[in-house]
Parts: sequence; structure tokens; C-alpha cells
Amino acid sequence: QVQLVESGGGLVQPGGSLRLSCAASGSIFNRYFMDWYRQAPGKQRDLVARITTGGSTNYADSVKGRFTISRDNAKNTVYLQMNSLKPEDTAVYCCHAAYAACHYWGQGTQVTVSS
Repeated sequence: QVQLVESGGGLVQPGGSLRLSCAASGSIFNRYFMDWYRQAPGKQRDLVARITTGGSTNYADSVKGRFTISRDNAKNTVYLQMNSLKPEDTAVYCCHAAYAACHYWGQGTQVTVSS
């Protein structure tokens, strides 16, 4: 069993930055693919960014060049650095871990981009 706890969300003005963190319990964190998803009100949940066990990354087209996903296996933590935020980035951001057939989700953290 893995528990994921997100932090770092909040209210930010357009053009601003936030860094989300997702801390994972367990001793095999480095075996998990880690993702960030987001869901805006009335919309489906979308994949924002993914980082593999080897550190390869990929991003949704809407965030390429603005968001960066990273992981620190020593701290069992994955990060999402979000720059140049736009109002359309407003959503609940959730951390997801995948290993073999096991999938785990965090509870989510709200990000609101508004002036």
C-alpha cells in the first residue's frame, strides 16, 4: 500500500509560479512511474506530466515549456514546477503512482490562477 500526499497548491496570479509536491510512503518509490493529473470543474481528468523510473518525462501539449516534473527518490517525493501559469491551469491536481498492476492516487491539491 502506498499513500500519496500532495501539497503546494494555492491561489496565484496569471504569470505566476507554484511548485507542487507529492510525498509517498513505502520503500519502493523508485520503482513507480509517477504522474500528475488535473481536473477542472465539469471536465475530465487529464494527464499533465509523467516521469518514469529512469527519469524520462513527458507532458501534455498545453503545459510543455511551462511545467517541469521531477523526482527525488531519496525523499520519496515527486514535484511539479509550474511557471507562467494561466487561468486555464485552474484545477485540482492529483498525484498518481503506478507499478505493475498497482495504482495509487493522492487526495489532490487545488490550484487557482486568477487576478
